[in-house]
Amino acid sequence: MKLPDRKYQIIPTDWGYCAAQWTERGLYHLSLPVAQQADLLAAFDGLGVKDDSESEQLAKELKAYFKGFAVSFGVDIDWQGYSPFQRQALQLTTEIPYGLTLSYTEVAERIGSPRAARAIGGAMHINRVPIIVPCHRVVGKSGSLVGYAGGVDFKQALLLLETGTLLAEGIVNGSSDRI
Repeated sequence: MKLPDRKYQIIPTDWGYCAAQWTERGLYHLSLPVAQQADLLAAFDGLGVKDDSESEQLAKELKAYFKGFAVSFGVDIDWQGYSPFQRQALQLTTEIPYGLTLSYTEVAERIGSPRAARAIGGAMHINRVPIIVPCHRVVGKSGSLVGYAGGVDFKQALLLLETGTLLAEGIVNGSSDRI
């Protein structure tokens, strides 16, 4: 199968630079922020730059998100490459409100597969568009922060940002609201 043509955009935020990859179907990949723009450029060598209203909108939304504003992202997502189960789990994740969490088990139950918590974890693990599909809002059954592509500390920082408790000193209170 031929991969679709992809374009990219580098987006500066208060947390670093994110890279967004697009296909004709929508957002295909979004990197977590990195400190240096150069860290992203080599990965996108040879891809054209997307410069239209959709990418401008994503840039505005990401900048607002990383400033601590509740954002409902309005971009289309390119879901190709996910199984129907993975897509269902990831789409449900987009419905978890800003600042709240669900457990892997709760996500599994809500999509009608109550014994599939581990498979939910697998779906979260292959999420190509973190933040937009907020897999950081999916936590362990006890509320523990387990697994995240950017590391558990980064997952915790995102949840603290969303609950308004992220402090410059990085103090952590260990609790999160749940839905």
